[in-house]
Amino acid sequence: MLVRSWEYRQRRHARGVWFRLRRVLSDASEAHVVTAEEARELVREGHAPEPVGQDLQPPKLIVFAPAARVARLASARPLAVRLSADLLLAECLVLVPFETLTPSAPRGSASPP
Repeated sequence: MLVRSWEYRQRRHARGVWFRLRRVLSDASEAHVVTAEEARELVREGHAPEPVGQDLQPPKLIVFAPAARVARLASARPLAVRLSADLLLAECLVLVPFETLTPSAPRGSASPP
């Protein structure tokens, strides 16, 4: 029981950031590291940044974009879609959603249990 209460307390201290990051990653079929300039370009095009990126330290710019758009990014370097050192070290990430997700389906908005 003591371990469980410690885990819940830690979850609250992190404001559920790890749960929300895993939730966002679960919606991605691909992940790519890109330059900050290209990530900002995607945001200017209307791809909304995922809020969980700003809750990480250091903050990250995480956006979802279609595979066809990501293919046109010169700096896009593929990563495995999982929590890893490479993913956590990346300053800017572009995630490709699974084709079954619709624009009306909210990504990463679920609150931690």
